[in-house]
Amino acid sequence: MEARLTWDEFLQLPRSQATMDLHCVTRWSKFDTRWEGVALRTLVEQGLVKLKPCARYLMQHAEYGFTVNLPVTVALQENFLLATHYDGQPLTPEHGAPLRGVVGQIVGRDELKTPYLWKGAKWLRGLEFMSADRPGFWEQAGYHNEAEVWKEERFG
Repeated sequence: MEARLTWDEFLQLPRSQATMDLHCVTRWSKFDTRWEGVALRTLVEQGLVKLKPCARYLMQHAEYGFTVNLPVTVALQENFLLATHYDGQPLTPEHGAPLRGVVGQIVGRDELKTPYLWKGAKWLRGLEFMSADRPGFWEQAGYHNEAEVWKEERFG
């Protein structure tokens, strides 16, 4: 079942904040980044998104056909946001305005899976829940499907 929200409707949804360390596949990290947006977990808990029992994967659809795949279990963690703000300010186009998926490490929360930053799509336009995984843009180009930082899963 498809659901659509206007930008104004999206901005009225419950907000979350997270301070995360971001890790890039090119071996740089940025620490203590502050993000604000809407947690997918909150949308599910409030019944705004109803996941079918078969929903195991999330495909983030962005501008120009760019896609990013992620297990639903990771997308429902506290370290994944549908972000609208970075460091207290609305996202800039360079950082994925007006909306991006962002995933990072929350220090002290070692139980949360931490994928590399590429597992969050800039310029996000839609979410697709899937029963079977499909590779996103970077995975089709040879990047590792799991992308776990601590295992250094950069390339497939």
